[in-house]
Amino acid sequence: MVKQEIAEIKKQFTPKHCSITRICGCYVDGEKNKKTELKQAFLALPEEEMFKYFEILRKPLSGSLGKNLLNLEFPLATESEGGTQEFLLRLRDSKLKDQELLEEFYDKIIESYEYVGNYLILVIHDAYDVPGKTADGIEMEDASDEVYEYILTCICPVNLSKPGLSYNASENTFQNRIRDWVVDLPETGFLFPAFNERSTDLHSLLYYSKDAEELKEDFVQALLGCPIPLSAGEQKETFQALIEETLGETCDIDLVKNIHDKLNEMVEEHKEEVTPLVLDKNEVKTLLAGSGVSNEKMAEFDKHYDETAGEDTPLLVSNVLNSRTFEVKTPDVVIKVNPERTDLIETKIINGRECLVIALEGGAVVNGITVHSSLQDDLEEDEE
Repeated sequence: MVKQEIAEIKKQFTPKHCSITRICGCYVDGEKNKKTELKQAFLALPEEEMFKYFEILRKPLSGSLGKNLLNLEFPLATESEGGTQEFLLRLRDSKLKDQELLEEFYDKIIESYEYVGNYLILVIHDAYDVPGKTADGIEMEDASDEVYEYILTCICPVNLSKPGLSYNASENTFQNRIRDWVVDLPETGFLFPAFNERSTDLHSLLYYSKDAEELKEDFVQALLGCPIPLSAGEQKETFQALIEETLGETCDIDLVKNIHDKLNEMVEEHKEEVTPLVLDKNEVKTLLAGSGVSNEKMAEFDKHYDETAGEDTPLLVSNVLNSRTFEVKTPDVVIKVNPERTDLIETKIINGRECLVIALEGGAVVNGITVHSSLQDDLEEDEE
């Protein structure tokens, strides 16, 4: 799914567009015991409760693709009888009215979801009448292409509210606030099936994790059966290690700067595309070769890539490139540069020492104080 498709489903969680048919839930305590369950028609909820649920349901459709929002694909074996995809499909097709299936679903989550504390499992069923679109992207409400039927699952921590004082208006006094159990926004969730190219895709789903570096791989494997990619942080570390291992002793500031600039050029060329920019092994190889890495070093690239990342592991550019800054760090100095002005940085040998030289264009501010260039002062004296 791309951002526009995610936003289209997210838009359904408002009073104006809501078509949710049913909501079910199971409250689980810290000992993995089911404490209570809920099930009812969503539109029968009081309006205030409905708004609270909308806020919860929108959260698993929020975040950054490739970081805490991941498109996952089902291996073919999961679609056979007894497979994870086949089970989710039966759950969706039941419209959450089969209590036995629901109980089995809750049990699967409770068994595989590692969490210290209480949590609420929420799942909804929706049937979204997908409007057609004109060639220029205008929706035609009376021209439906299909009905996208899906379930959305949220796993929400339930925590005791903080102690404090509250104002009692009827008695006009301040009192100790009554502590109660509060449902927080989801930490984990998934949308099944995916809404790819504005249509039902039974072979994939959209997975959400609040913590982009804690994707709960064991839970995903047990409940969903989908392989999970490297986290955003792991992709960045992998890319950095790959460059260091490939370049070896030739890994200098200029080469790293060239790679950074090439990646920025790729991002600029791709900015009108709706899908995230992804690099496979061949594209990373082309990137390094185009950045000036010697043929001698590139000879070992395939081996380094397979050992460091894995032969079929893709890397998202948004995960490996820091587009906001170009950073040079030494044990004693950290320098951050506008990524579009890496041309201001160069290395020179001065008095037998390798030095980092930065052109001071437009003056400088040190500790909040505007300082003057001695070169500029000399030029002014010469003019006089």
